Amino acid sequence: MASSLTKGAAQQGTPANGGKTFFGHPRGLAPLFLTEMWERFSYYGMRALLVVYLISGGPDAEKGALGGGLAMNAATASAIYSVYVAMVYLLAMPGGWIGDRVWGPRKSVAIAAGVIMAGHLTLAIPGQAGFFAGLALVAMGSGLLKSNMSTMVGHLYDGPQDPRRDGGFTIFYMGINIGAFAAPLVIGTVGQSVNWHLGFGLAALGMALGLVTFLIGTRHLSPQSSVVPTPLQAEERAMWLRKGLIWLAVAAVFYGIVGFTGHFTLNWALIPLALLGLVIPITVLARIKRDKELTDTEQTKVSGYIWFFVAAAVFWMIFDQAGSTMSVFAEKKTNGEVFGLSFPSSWFQSVNPLWVMALAPVFAWLWLWLGRRDRDREPSTTVKFSMAMFFIGASFFVFIVPMLMASDGTKVGPMWLLSIYMIQTIGELCLSPVGLSVTTKMAPQKYASQMMGVWFLAVTAGDCIVTLLSIGGADLSGPPVLAVEAGIAVLAGAVIWISRKKIVALMGDVR
Repeated sequence: MASSLTKGAAQQGTPANGGKTFFGHPRGLAPLFLTEMWERFSYYGMRALLVVYLISGGPDAEKGALGGGLAMNAATASAIYSVYVAMVYLLAMPGGWIGDRVWGPRKSVAIAAGVIMAGHLTLAIPGQAGFFAGLALVAMGSGLLKSNMSTMVGHLYDGPQDPRRDGGFTIFYMGINIGAFAAPLVIGTVGQSVNWHLGFGLAALGMALGLVTFLIGTRHLSPQSSVVPTPLQAEERAMWLRKGLIWLAVAAVFYGIVGFTGHFTLNWALIPLALLGLVIPITVLARIKRDKELTDTEQTKVSGYIWFFVAAAVFWMIFDQAGSTMSVFAEKKTNGEVFGLSFPSSWFQSVNPLWVMALAPVFAWLWLWLGRRDRDREPSTTVKFSMAMFFIGASFFVFIVPMLMASDGTKVGPMWLLSIYMIQTIGELCLSPVGLSVTTKMAPQKYASQMMGVWFLAVTAGDCIVTLLSIGGADLSGPPVLAVEAGIAVLAGAVIWISRKKIVALMGDVR
């Protein structure tokens, strides 16, 4: 039995007895942790500047703020931000497919890092054309990287029942948040206080450090991360290339006609992308569910997974407004001063990762402690998701209070946003690392990397709803809309709680 376990551990990249570990986890978690940290440093640094840069010089800019932005109103900036984030996560699906069928996870991550770095360098070039081109490159690179990084973390453990798995994903999640915490303080400060494009350039430097870290640490990864699980055959490759070129030609002709006839506006790009972000997740889940090659057990698990997917979409619909609705509120209606020291509004984007770093170890220890004392005492995945929905809904109910206080032009204290971020972070820790882990546990073998892309499609769906609301004229900074969003989240949590026994039955051997 002991030799069998040792052999299985070696196959999964887990050290045998006496081997070096990373906080009790496989050593390969360290380079993945550091690579994700630097990638998130670049991503969240750019994200902290995005909406404020878009409204800088425009009607919704804070008086006296640094000029040189794109002078858009808050609704348009919110729509661009939301559809951009949606595309990052939408492209995680083809990114996972490329990892499964073309390059394998390890090679995919190395290429993705180079594309992201090029995107940030393009953002550093002044002008609207460079800005949107840079966003597109960062979105494509991030989509390729995200699914494959999480898949490689899963490869480090001895199957779905490894008791360290949830803790490993939580530690990995801390790497994300260390980068996310530092980025607004560095990139946000330089961008808002010195020069926008210098800030974007620092994001490129962060991604370069991430790429170097990954290449140095690949020797500690599981050999499985270099494997292409289901390689494309030559005829399949030709078919996909042909389809891609046809759709590219259709898009080029359509938008060429719209542009030459003088009818093009930004909504011609935003609305189709937002609709795609809603249609594609539904289509992908339906296609997987109808796949006759899946076993009955895999089919049942996919049915159970749909519950978590829908809940996650509602969660991210609210949570991701931290970079849009809450960012505008921080810039316009929050006092950016503590003990007589002023700070740029982008610093508020460091609050959520700071809370994660403070609370994630507590949650990781708590789940492990409860599981060791009595496996039935640790909350199940369904209960954790239900808790997440309650907390994210409660955060927006609380957000209504400072919104009403600031309605007469008075600026509220920063403690309001600090408290709201804390409530959201508690919900995030009940859902995000647990969702990553349950996705790797419930994924059919045929869709190993692609199911991570499916998980990220929940973010796409949530952000696309926000995009369509912004374009449709809904006042996302108004208490009525916030109350509706919060109510939907709490209701979703209640439905999951009531249906938890049914969901657990669908999950099979996954808890």
